[in-house]
Amino acid sequence: MESKQSVEVPAARERARAIPEAAVARLAVYLRALSGLAEQDVTTVSSDELAVAAGVNSAKLRKDLSYIGSYGTRGVGYEVSVLIGQIERTLGLTRKHSVAVVGIGNLGHALANYGGFPSRGFPVSALFDLDPDLVGVPVGGIPVSHIDDIVEVCTEREVTIGVIATPVQGAQEVCDRLVAGGVTCILNFAPVVLQVPEDVEVRKVDLAVEMQILSFHVARRQQEAAAQSDVDGANGADLGPPGASAQVPGEVESANRMVERL
Repeated sequence: MESKQSVEVPAARERARAIPEAAVARLAVYLRALSGLAEQDVTTVSSDELAVAAGVNSAKLRKDLSYIGSYGTRGVGYEVSVLIGQIERTLGLTRKHSVAVVGIGNLGHALANYGGFPSRGFPVSALFDLDPDLVGVPVGGIPVSHIDDIVEVCTEREVTIGVIATPVQGAQEVCDRLVAGGVTCILNFAPVVLQVPEDVEVRKVDLAVEMQILSFHVARRQQEAAAQSDVDGANGADLGPPGASAQVPGEVESANRMVERL
């Protein structure tokens, strides 16, 4: 007869595979909000309260939590500690992680010193760079190693997550060395698409693209405001100074050009 645990583990894995990527990102936000509540000794929270804390609507929150098998209790809500445990297991936070940052320029230096990593279970244990003036110098208490030592150091320190903060040139080589050192998850800040084996996960962070997305939303709101002004004008409303709405396309075009240069 199969044990209860052997049945539950595959079931949990199947639920994890079924979670949409957007919901996974929101689970991380819920965990942050729940951790804040736990620090305040809050033991239970309603879906409405947690939704407000996470900045989503309660229906979406309940749907997201249903993916991990958590439905709360009517009239009570969710037990904070239990829900934290469920989300941590789903996000793989119950296993030990170790982070390596490659490229100790301005961005890499900031990441190496970021206190949010260790406090959330992602301690930085290795740093790498090519610059001989940086090699051997401690950053955030960790001496910088040479990029040539990535495989050896990552294997020795059991690094699971690699952060690439290098220029485009060399990013793929760095990625290959991280993979050879046993790294299975890569956070890539270099503006290049990395080629990795199927069993390696890559998340790409392109700040210029994020700014362009912000620019799009600003442009859309301005266009909606201009359209509303046209409607108000047709109804005899005060439109403000002549030519005010005509400035919008030029301003948006200028903002887009600025973002494209990043």
